[in-house]
Amino acid sequence: MMLQRFTYTEFANPLFADRVVMAWADPRAPMPRLIGDEVLAIEQEGAVRAREYSAGRAAAHAAMEQLGHVPRPVLQGKGAAPVWPQGLTGSISHSARDSLAVVSDDPNILALGLKIGPAIALESASWPVVCKNSEMHWLASLGPSQRGHFAMLLKCIKHAIFKAQFQITGDALAFHDIEVRIDLSTNFFQGRVLGAPSGTVVDKPCGGRFALLSDCFVAGVEWRR
Repeated sequence: MMLQRFTYTEFANPLFADRVVMAWADPRAPMPRLIGDEVLAIEQEGAVRAREYSAGRAAAHAAMEQLGHVPRPVLQGKGAAPVWPQGLTGSISHSARDSLAVVSDDPNILALGLKIGPAIALESASWPVVCKNSEMHWLASLGPSQRGHFAMLLKCIKHAIFKAQFQITGDALAFHDIEVRIDLSTNFFQGRVLGAPSGTVVDKPCGGRFALLSDCFVAGVEWRR
């Protein structure tokens, strides 16, 4: 499999802490070799989904190697979420042409969330579905031509937060279960899971950053101890 010349570890540096690395693979390329029981997840899948799954695992294996680990299987668990090998945590996300994985062995990081999504305007009818009232007020403060794109960014960020908290709780969330505040001057955001049990890990806000990669938004979240 051919890798892009772009150095994704360098791209990950502004999004995540030092012991988090990012790797890329092409979901349109011939399927790479899977490890062990990873192959079980694609036995009943079509060709497109199988290539996407395999590319995501290839990116995860490459990220493990960048951290100095021998690549190990990333199996599929509840809700088809990745099950990371002991001592590692990570996240995988796909677009039509990109499969990205982030992996960390930092024991202070409980979970990572990564989402790559199209940097296009979200149709206005979907804004109330994705956004809480506070977020709708924030969108209203922006220029009319910006609102749809930043609504899409909010959707991307909430997906990243969902993926991180799911690793910790196994709970499925709706968009309105998450509230996000974005600082456009720093590309930083803070997310909060509403209604989380007091004193639990997910009751604490999580921090993250976003970036524009070509024509895609990329949002990264860390949930720390």
